[in-house]
Amino acid sequence: MGCSKMNYFEGTIIEESLENTDVLSKVKIISTKVEKVTESFKTPWVKQWTMHVVQVPENEAEKIAAEICKSIDREHASSWYADFKTNRYAYIIFRDKVFYVDRSCQEEYDKVKEYGLSLGIPEHQLDFHPTVKDWEKN
Repeated sequence: MGCSKMNYFEGTIIEESLENTDVLSKVKIISTKVEKVTESFKTPWVKQWTMHVVQVPENEAEKIAAEICKSIDREHASSWYADFKTNRYAYIIFRDKVFYVDRSCQEEYDKVKEYGLSLGIPEHQLDFHPTVKDWEKN
């Protein structure tokens, strides 16, 4: 009987984007960084972003993505998304919509970026997209 290694998705959840933070107890928080909000953040109703780098077990990723989808701040839903990824796949989560994309497929990312822009999220914040400089490092 061999040991199977658990695979993880890794990504970022901004605590202020959630109206219900219960989902944070269901992920492993690797690190947390707090950034003071500036005009470019386009979220003047909060003073800071508490950005949690998280790990999500692969076998729970779909369930956690669905929970984040329902937890994103309804009043400001057009300002937020969360994402986590492996080398191969990514979940990009908006209020009421989850995208599961093959990270090698530009077309799939284009659809997500288009959706994010249609909500009014600033393009520079849609940095999950492969055309963004330094994308490979994320």
